[in-house]
Amino acid sequence: MIQAMLQYIWPKDDKSVRDRVKLAVSLLVGAKVLSVTVPFIFKYAVDYLNAGAALNMDTAPQTAATIATSLLLGYGIARASAAGFNELRNAVFAKVAQHSIRKIAKNVFLHLHNLDLAFHLQRQTGALSKTIDRGSRGINFVLSAMVFNVVPTIFELALVSSILGIKCGAAFAGISLGCVGIYAVYTLTVTQWRTKFRIYMNQAENEAGNKAIDSLINYETVKYFNNEKFEADRYDGVLKKYEDASLKTSSSLALLNFGQNAIFSAALSGIMILAANEIVKGNMTVGDLVMVNGLLFQLSIPLGFLGSVYREVRQALIDMQTMFTLMTMDSAVKSNSNAPYLHVDAKSSTIKFENVSFEYGPGKEILRNLNLTIKPGKKTAIVGGSGSGKSTLVRLLYRFYEPTRGRIYIGDQDIREVDIESLRKSISIVPQDSVLFHDTIKYNLHYGDLRASEEDIIQAAKMAEIHDSIVTWPNGYETQVGERGLKLSGGEKQRVAIARAILKNSPILIFDEATSSLDSITEYNILKALRNATHGRTSICIAHRLSTIMDADEIFVLENGKVSEQGSHFTLLQNPNSLYWKLWNTQNHSQERMQSRSL
Repeated sequence: MIQAMLQYIWPKDDKSVRDRVKLAVSLLVGAKVLSVTVPFIFKYAVDYLNAGAALNMDTAPQTAATIATSLLLGYGIARASAAGFNELRNAVFAKVAQHSIRKIAKNVFLHLHNLDLAFHLQRQTGALSKTIDRGSRGINFVLSAMVFNVVPTIFELALVSSILGIKCGAAFAGISLGCVGIYAVYTLTVTQWRTKFRIYMNQAENEAGNKAIDSLINYETVKYFNNEKFEADRYDGVLKKYEDASLKTSSSLALLNFGQNAIFSAALSGIMILAANEIVKGNMTVGDLVMVNGLLFQLSIPLGFLGSVYREVRQALIDMQTMFTLMTMDSAVKSNSNAPYLHVDAKSSTIKFENVSFEYGPGKEILRNLNLTIKPGKKTAIVGGSGSGKSTLVRLLYRFYEPTRGRIYIGDQDIREVDIESLRKSISIVPQDSVLFHDTIKYNLHYGDLRASEEDIIQAAKMAEIHDSIVTWPNGYETQVGERGLKLSGGEKQRVAIARAILKNSPILIFDEATSSLDSITEYNILKALRNATHGRTSICIAHRLSTIMDADEIFVLENGKVSEQGSHFTLLQNPNSLYWKLWNTQNHSQERMQSRSL
């Protein structure tokens, strides 16, 4: 993960980012140098005042005051400058960090969209959202820590220990190095132990977020069955897990902080006692005592960073681990390198399934050596019982999945060998379950073709028989449809999906139960509009209601993963033993019984 992030803070193709990093590091060096000079300036001021008092400063009071004031002013300026350099460094690096976060977040988002359907059918939206949110927050801290804390802290520890050893003796350097060593070992050991509590906390937070979002998305179902209290209790149970893990995290943090302070306080007391003994012996001055104290406190700053940075970096890396694991996942369905562009027109849109077999998992075979040919420019219908593989054919054609065996051709090109983006541009799909974005009706219609004009949008809406309804709404095309389009009826959502498919203007149109949520009159009008929209194009209609595909040029009947019958509507009805005849007869008798009951 660290190696991946270094590519963002030191990109080969962006000189301005590298220049900002160089400037930030220069400001860091300047701040460290100024910080180390502060105890020395204070030492000289104390020594001068102490020496002046011993020599009776009445001889030159103004001179002594001037020198002492200058030294103390220098002390203040050095402290302020060090702080100013640090803040300026943070301001300079902020753009690098935020730019990196933006690029990483965008790449993760794009990568998720590029993963195959199998991943998205298994994902948990709430947990995934939490993962990305925490990972993005952790990036900023880890980036800053790598550049400004880890290496500079080691440098400052070495510098302060060396100065103590040279100026004051090996015993002083030994205490400072011993303090650093014990402090580091204690911090790393306790932090490693605490890590598991953070992992439990993240898992509980993921679970809580997922349950909350899943319950809110299914708000109507909860209401239908009066299960509000049940949902609240489930949510509270997960929050209890989060509470327990959070308490353990907080308690172990208190233990870590107390131990760090105890180690540093013991080292500070020891080194101050050493300095006091040296002053009594006449080997050191009071100013040296102040300098040692200042340097050791200077040492406490990076030591504090060592503990907090390591702790926070560990936690941030845990938070980021799942997000970066997502980036390592590879889609099972993707274009080959240098794959040719798929060119499809009215004459070359023949679709062939040759010996296609497919299974969603071991022992769950859906298609078995299926063969069928869909002629260009014709309306083809695919019917069959539930689980016969009708919708699976669409998913394979759109390359949401790859066949277990066999090949699929459009024209003379194997769809596995062509550019996947060009393949999907060639196909418009109206799904059975039409889900809309939480935006305006215009936005959802425009999504079919982002380059389409407003006139094109209105024309597509008219063809889908929804324009007349939209103009009667108070906000017209600016009406908000709600999350997943819940403010619209099932029929309205389906007509929006049909309009989007018309607007996409692809040579191949697929309708997967496209009129299942419509009343008979609207269905008739839409079917009439779809005949105009599909004129000269290859269209595939998957249907349970056989009345919607009576005008199909050819109908394929699927049974047990294979084509059991094919022909026109009237041809298939000639055989009373055929599955199509049975389906047609069953539906008609069901409608007759319903009508007689209503009468």
